[in-house]
Amino acid sequence: MLAKATVTVDLAKITENASRVVEALGGRAVVGVTKVTCASPEVARAMLAGGVAGLADSRLENLASLRASGIEAPLWLLRSPVPALAEDAVRFADISLESEIDTVVALDAAAARLGKKHSIVVMVDLGDLREGIMPAELPAFLERASALANIDILGIGLSLTCYGAIVPDAENLGELVALTHAAETQLGHRLLVSGGMSSSLDALIEGTLPDRVDSLRIGESILLGVSTVTRERILGLHTDAIVVEAPVIECLVKPSLPTGTSAQDAFGGFPVFENRGIRRRAICAIGRQDVDPDGLVPVDSRVEVLGASSDHLVLDVDAMSPPPRIGDGIAFVPSYSATLRLFTSPYVEKLYR
Repeated sequence: MLAKATVTVDLAKITENASRVVEALGGRAVVGVTKVTCASPEVARAMLAGGVAGLADSRLENLASLRASGIEAPLWLLRSPVPALAEDAVRFADISLESEIDTVVALDAAAARLGKKHSIVVMVDLGDLREGIMPAELPAFLERASALANIDILGIGLSLTCYGAIVPDAENLGELVALTHAAETQLGHRLLVSGGMSSSLDALIEGTLPDRVDSLRIGESILLGVSTVTRERILGLHTDAIVVEAPVIECLVKPSLPTGTSAQDAFGGFPVFENRGIRRRAICAIGRQDVDPDGLVPVDSRVEVLGASSDHLVLDVDAMSPPPRIGDGIAFVPSYSATLRLFTSPYVEKLYR
């Protein structure tokens, strides 16, 4: 009997996935991104055991948690802090991704107060329209940042696929390398080329990832085993390192069409239903507050996700014989968006094995 919705993480599979990604990249540094698990220390250690060179997260609270758990690996801050949080950024992050010179100035002042140096990767926007300065602005940015006594310019980086869904390819990655070469000439020292995230693994497989790209920030592919371009399995990775189970709280035979006058659902949508006759339906104790129901793939192919409200997940289980009982767990492999909500929800238990 399952009492509440539970995420189970197979740490050995995460370690193996990390190891395979590190091996596939052939000496390039892999920074393991922990943000989808809210920087679970267990997951972070599993990534480190697989050979990642550092850990990255978008939230300072998560980096502070990693440090408090005793992790000493280099930590990257993926989302630039507002200047008011510069001191926390310097305290908890060794490296941050930056695109606003005012923020870098604030980081320099914070580093001076703390008696530290802070490294930055300067982000350029090469088409995805999330963070990054436009390429023409890079020389002036580097000139100002290089004059700051407590800032080390570690490298040049980009972000692709997460917002604009732009795929890393020979053109945009080649432009990143060219910009880095120009920046190296301007600064007089070698720079790291941070060539994107999990989506850049597709460029590796296709042979279009430039040799000069020497670092990638990888999260989803290590944790979920899929390409972020196609959402299909990649590099022979495990796709079931993270599984969620939710307990059945009702299992009854009902019509497949609602009756009465239809309006908006709880989230302002106008649902459409297919008339499939009388069917057995199960309700599980998990909902949209905890998970993206569209991102749940049932482990048992006889189960079909019909939809969800805030706290209830509705399933078609008519093909299951015998039908599930109250308290039985129904298992799902979650997508990235589903995993993100599962780890953020305080109502979902997390187990590590």
